[in-house]
Amino acid sequence: MQMPVLIVDDYKTMLRIVKSLLKRFGFENVDEAADGTEAFNKMKEKKYGLVISDWNMEPVTGMDLLKQVRGDGSMKDTPFIMITAESKAETVITTKEAGVCNYIVKPFNAKTLKQKLTAVLGDF
Repeated sequence: MQMPVLIVDDYKTMLRIVKSLLKRFGFENVDEAADGTEAFNKMKEKKYGLVISDWNMEPVTGMDLLKQVRGDGSMKDTPFIMITAESKAETVITTKEAGVCNYIVKPFNAKTLKQKLTAVLGDF
């Protein structure tokens, strides 16, 4: 699948895991960013078909990135999946209200990621 995907996480290990799973699912065009600022800058230069972002990053969080993306006319419709260790109901509600398409709680496995991708992108 040639659709460009951007994964955003400040932990290199998590970037590697998600990228490996995406490649296993057939995504060949996967870019990485270490925080929300780097991700937003990449999104200004390239149109992504999906963003998968960690919530808890410094200095620009995944929530900050989501709000920037939803506030930008050229990328506001980009599918966005948030990954976090937070499973509290209010956290999920906050991300939904901010416009996230789906939500993955750590730890997760390949099956969970594939289900969330299918829910957002349809069959791929």
